[in-house]
Amino acid sequence: MNRRRRTLLVSVALAALVASVLAGLAQGTTTRQVKRSKSPNFAYLRSQIQKYMALPKFVPPGPAFDASKVKGKTIFSIPVSSANPFTANIETAMAGAAKLLGIKFINYTNQAQVPQWVQGMGQAISRHVDLIDLLGGTDPRVLGPQIAAAKRAKIPVVTSHLYDITQTPVAVNYSIPADYQRAARLEADWVILDTKGKADVVIVTSNEIVPTPAIVKALKSEFAEQCGAGCKYTLINAPVADWSTKIQPQVQSALVKDPNINYVIPIYDSMSQFVVPAITAAGRTGKVHIATYNGTPFVMGYLAQGNAVRFEVGENLNWLGWAYIDAEARVLAGQKIPRQFNEHTALRAFTSANIKQAGNPPKLSTGYGNAYIVGYKKLWGLK
Repeated sequence: MNRRRRTLLVSVALAALVASVLAGLAQGTTTRQVKRSKSPNFAYLRSQIQKYMALPKFVPPGPAFDASKVKGKTIFSIPVSSANPFTANIETAMAGAAKLLGIKFINYTNQAQVPQWVQGMGQAISRHVDLIDLLGGTDPRVLGPQIAAAKRAKIPVVTSHLYDITQTPVAVNYSIPADYQRAARLEADWVILDTKGKADVVIVTSNEIVPTPAIVKALKSEFAEQCGAGCKYTLINAPVADWSTKIQPQVQSALVKDPNINYVIPIYDSMSQFVVPAITAAGRTGKVHIATYNGTPFVMGYLAQGNAVRFEVGENLNWLGWAYIDAEARVLAGQKIPRQFNEHTALRAFTSANIKQAGNPPKLSTGYGNAYIVGYKKLWGLK
């Protein structure tokens, strides 16, 4: 494994460090046959894929507001880990958007250790900041006393990119969720379409990560609703800390056991670095493909190279950063927003037909257009 891929694995592991320690759920394999007599609606499936392959449009999360009210305010952001490229790039985007609005943005660097998160909360409260942001996996379940202290100090606490839009946030004042379930449904749609309704799938999960239940529920639902009687799936769980030792042998064993398997869905795309060698070791190269989610550059590179990955649902990290500042600026401006505030951040589906738009080689936040920049500036009253 080269250094870049090893770094990506460590970053993802850090993002779920606390959840892994708290839950440590047992691994297991479950196979389900999708029983349904009705054949798939291929026209519908194709329309869904084509819709999300297009450049995403900006959907205003709410009305324009008086952004001048937030000038001079301070946001203190505690990412899950400063070593995680995913959150590091979102932090950079948030800082840029905050600057446009005259907001002071503090990025609290840390190495995904709970005592550091606790210390960060303490610093934020002692500085009397105006809002605390928990980004990308900083788990509010382990910060209960600190969040309570922030509330006593009348400092709102917001979590961003942790919960799915269907999940109920814990402890915090507001959640800015991600549409994990939509990404999952698109993966299922693609697999059903690409296998002509004869999907035999291995789904690789990490049950201890907060949004995993929502992702798995959406996958099961979409296969049940959209797939014909010929479809089935096998669930394999690997805790994040065990990805490097558990995913490859479990997937390889499943492929050897069932020669009809034609797809693997690693629900977080960095898992793919262990799925690809499993496919190769099982002698199934060219016969078993991957559909996944996140838009991590090296996985997008697999897609560009035709190396097992055929479908990827990606996110624009710059767009996410601007979205989180928009939601938090609304709070700072005194706007009333729902506790679970959906910013309608963009997803884009990538296949061999449009992967070149993500760069050569694929790059972070590339291939999504700039509709969000125009849209947010309009909401904020900026030119």
